[in-house]
Amino acid sequence: MIRPLRLDLDSAGGVAARALGFLAADPDRLGRFFALSGLDPSNVRAAAADPGFLPSVLDHVLADERLLLDFAEAESLAPETVSEARRLLGGATPETSL
Repeated sequence: MIRPLRLDLDSAGGVAARALGFLAADPDRLGRFFALSGLDPSNVRAAAADPGFLPSVLDHVLADERLLLDFAEAESLAPETVSEARRLLGGATPETSL
């Protein structure tokens, strides 16, 4: 069993960046992210400059349990670490923006 990591803001951003890399490594995963986020290859770089971008990557991963578990396993992270990273990055979450 992998224990959750204690994160700070920088390491939370690192988890989100790793999640983006995980999505980008598979065309199907990346395509689904693009389809659900409204992004595409031509505007993702500009979107990445937005402070809400990395939290939205984690929101996407957290919204799909299978994706979350696959990402956590691939990165040797506890799923709770991904949730904690999202909490630390702050901003609106799908639950608070309803």
